[in-house]
Amino acid sequence: MNLGLKGRRVLVTGASRGIGRAVAVMFAQEEARVALTYHANAAGAEATARSCAPAGTLVLPLDLNDDASIGRLADDVIAQWGGVDVLVNNAVAWPGFPAEGELFETAPVERFQESLRANLQAHVLLTRALVGPMREAGWGRIVHVSTGLVEDGFAGSAAYVTAKAGLHGLTRTMARELGGAGILTNLVMPGFTQHEGRHVPEPILAKVRAATGTGRTTTPNDVARLVAFLGSAANSHVNGERIRVDGHFLAPA
Repeated sequence: MNLGLKGRRVLVTGASRGIGRAVAVMFAQEEARVALTYHANAAGAEATARSCAPAGTLVLPLDLNDDASIGRLADDVIAQWGGVDVLVNNAVAWPGFPAEGELFETAPVERFQESLRANLQAHVLLTRALVGPMREAGWGRIVHVSTGLVEDGFAGSAAYVTAKAGLHGLTRTMARELGGAGILTNLVMPGFTQHEGRHVPEPILAKVRAATGTGRTTTPNDVARLVAFLGSAANSHVNGERIRVDGHFLAPA
């Protein structure tokens, strides 16, 4: 299938490794121009850019906790490319695991506030800054990357899951507000995804595999294939959807 992405300008946030890297490479293989961001792992982002060759790439820093950083990113992309056709909001700020003995009611409220800022508000601000050129062109694709834990729940992750849940409401609202301008907005929910740099003990992986219909964990490419379709011209009418890509994972209680 021809995804109609040749020459399209694509911004993938959080692309120094994992899902973000796979998404960036997938778009580059479809001959799109790819801009990618990183927070601390500049070397990883440069490695992603090399994997995207010979497609034209931009490598730019992004701090989800810094409104000025978000503004600079949008300004840089618009200055160099005039805007983007496809935005993939993949970057995430993991708020950390709860301390031993921590309860829902004793978790620090700062963790909750910081997660909402980085994992929800930052995506809103970046999207608002980049949607204007899409509206003028009458064409755009936006994909938010969330998590299936929004539907399943996961003890000790209220800050992270609540912020990600906000993207679900945002997706539905954007689909209504922007769809008439030719801009389609969707959301994907990856399952437990293994990637380079992420070490998970085998007993945990065994539990994940046992809880998944396909008997395996999710790979970055599993997610990237879906994101590339949703962000392409081949997607002409999928809008406002929230799609799981996890092999039918049921989170253990």
